[in-house]
Parts: sequence; structure tokens; C-alpha cells
Amino acid sequence: MEKIIAYCGIICSDCPAYVATQNNDDVVRQKVAQEWSSEQYQLQPEDINCDGCLAGNGVILAFCQDCPTRRCAIEKAVRNCAHCAEFPCDNLKKHWEMAQMEGPRKTLMDIFQQLST
Repeated sequence: MEKIIAYCGIICSDCPAYVATQNNDDVVRQKVAQEWSSEQYQLQPEDINCDGCLAGNGVILAFCQDCPTRRCAIEKAVRNCAHCAEFPCDNLKKHWEMAQMEGPRKTLMDIFQQLST
């Protein structure tokens, strides 16, 4: 499977929601819904459907539809945030901090370094 990198650096193709959707795996959907739910944000297995953040006409997770990082990258028509002239912007740093995501930060930094050479 080709690696799909979201605007924020998440590797969609490794994400359990993406994998569950592509494999139509209800067992994984149930597990992900339980793991990702919180008191403020309860998820059901039917909520775990995602074709990846970059999917133009595909289905994406509800909280990704409203993601300011995703919206900004779409407006700027960049492949992912590493391709943006403002990388890494305060919005993206805030996104990484809020989601406690080191992997996506490293992914985009690696891409940015490759683009800079």
C-alpha cells in the first residue's frame, strides 16, 4: 500500500481508522471507537470511517472535517504542510501539541528537509 501522508503529517495509511475503512473491518472499528472516545467526545463504530485526510470526495472522520490545519492546507493547495512557505506555522505547532503527535511532526520535518536540499 502506498504511504498516504495527511496535511498535518499523520500517515493515514497507517491509521487504524483508515485501515478499518479500507478493509471494511467492523472489529477494528469497534476497537478504535473505544480507544479514541472520551467523556466529551463519544465515538461509535459507525463513526470510524475514513478514506484519509486528502480524500477529495471520500469520507473522513468528523473531527477532521473541521480541522483548521486541513482547511488551511486545502486553501493553500499544498500537498501537505511541509510544502507550505510558512512551515511550520503556529497553527500546525498548536495542532501537534494538542494532539500530542511527535510522529507527524517528524514526518513533515523529514519531508521539509528533503525539499530544502
